[in-house]
Amino acid sequence: MNTHFSANNRTAVLTSMAEKELDLLVIGGGITGAGIALDASQRGIRVGLLEKNDFGSGTSSRSTKLIHGGLRYLKQGDVKLVQEVGRERAILYKNAPHLVVAAPMLLPVYKGGTYGYLASSVGLYVYDWLAGVERRERRKMMSREETLRLEPLLKKDGLKGAGYYYEYRTDDARLTLDIMKTAWRQGASIVNYTEMTEFIYRGQKAVGVKVTDRHLGKTYEIYAKKIVNATGPWVDGVRKLDGSLKGKRLYLTKGVHLVVEKDKLPVTQSAYFDTPDGRMMFVIPRGNITYVGTTDTGYKQDIDQPRTTKEDRDYLLRAVNAMFPDVKLEEKDVVSHWAGLRPLIYEEGKGPSELSRKDEIFISDSGLITIAGGKLTGFRKMAEKVVDLVAVDLSRESGRRFDACRTDQTVISGGERMGHTDYAACKQELLQAGVSKGVDAATAQEWIETYGTNTLHIYSRLETRQEKGKKQSEEQLLWAQLSYAMEAEMTTTAVDFLRLRTGWTYFQLKKAEEKADAVIRMMGATLGWNEAQKEKERGAVNELLETIYHLPKNEEEISLTSNPPTKRKAL
Repeated sequence: MNTHFSANNRTAVLTSMAEKELDLLVIGGGITGAGIALDASQRGIRVGLLEKNDFGSGTSSRSTKLIHGGLRYLKQGDVKLVQEVGRERAILYKNAPHLVVAAPMLLPVYKGGTYGYLASSVGLYVYDWLAGVERRERRKMMSREETLRLEPLLKKDGLKGAGYYYEYRTDDARLTLDIMKTAWRQGASIVNYTEMTEFIYRGQKAVGVKVTDRHLGKTYEIYAKKIVNATGPWVDGVRKLDGSLKGKRLYLTKGVHLVVEKDKLPVTQSAYFDTPDGRMMFVIPRGNITYVGTTDTGYKQDIDQPRTTKEDRDYLLRAVNAMFPDVKLEEKDVVSHWAGLRPLIYEEGKGPSELSRKDEIFISDSGLITIAGGKLTGFRKMAEKVVDLVAVDLSRESGRRFDACRTDQTVISGGERMGHTDYAACKQELLQAGVSKGVDAATAQEWIETYGTNTLHIYSRLETRQEKGKKQSEEQLLWAQLSYAMEAEMTTTAVDFLRLRTGWTYFQLKKAEEKADAVIRMMGATLGWNEAQKEKERGAVNELLETIYHLPKNEEEISLTSNPPTKRKAL
């Protein structure tokens, strides 16, 4: 079988998975499923993973894009969770330095706010201690004057000072994908756009699944000794297929984020602040944009397509304007947005923001293993718990022995340091390599921040320059990036490239619109699309853009209208 993680290799992967029983089949290609595939493959477990859409297309690309240290959990008294996510954050920072970036965070303290000055000081001190924060990143408290010098846009009324601590920013979709690529390199069989339609049983036990390749329509039967349901918001739907939806269930909440140009919200750094209704919200600068979020509301609509509504947008704008009164953000300032779902475990009597972010494992009578709940930061430990369970069962049934988890020592694809002890030196070497190939510095920097050391594979796809100082053309740069996405990241649609592989529809929407036609043309030539397929891709891109430009009033309007808007409207 072709060893490339390529869009053209999907049929070969599915055929291989159908030919021989797997030790473990993972249903779900978000970050939890990716973590399970990586852990299992490293331990010598023959593992396959199926994703019905694209990798990370659900919750794992729609978060606040922070590797939380767990400060918010301290407020809930969840000491153990704070300790765990603190350790996990440090591990990710070490193993994926290209995608996990330190982001100093301001916690403004106001009279009558959620956190008082003393409580903030003590809380941040305890947080540093529990999370094992390094000395150079430990919290400090700031006076009112110091706070305003650092962030003059903050509301001055009632300001007492601020706490200053560290969070870490990430690209959640890229992190999911790079973990998937690492698992593939370790021998996992992984494929996207493959939907599980029913379980196969022997006696009362689930021994396999029937699946459909959503691109080609072909069906397969895939068998496995153990099956894990790691489908995030869809776990209850999979449990229902298994006839095991009983006891604890999910409670879905929706989180919305807005994106504005940096000059419309020119904060100097990230902040975590009170909203007028007593919640907490982030504002996070990122390159030429700033994004804000999030909402936290119960959700009962279409799980496949959560939407930002005008109510969501207006709530976030009011909250930002209350904290940064001189900014005066308006509807027209919003250039993009996203909505994601949190798959929380229901607890009677608790509101959305009060529900625990803990994960739980359920095992059905058929043997189906379900992992539910959890947080982005905790994916590795969630995976470890699942694979520990699977390894014990496989050992008992077959007598085989499996290694202990070692993903805490595993460098994620793109995070290699090329012999440098300091990742900054590695980045500088990558930048110089790009400039020498005729890549402009801004593009090279963007690639390095997106792909890490895998940027070298993109450079290798560029034409050799004949003249010294000659720059690569826009067409050549796009082709190098896109061909890598198709051949090394199993990218099969234009939408997935524009949204998940590059993040352009989130953070560079104009660029996404400008490049869309060229992306479809190049992908069509490589993947053999006919005119009907290319037209379908254009329709999918336009539909995505419509959901960005046109917002329904509220959830009720979404449920009443099934047809997409035909005319693009301003935000």
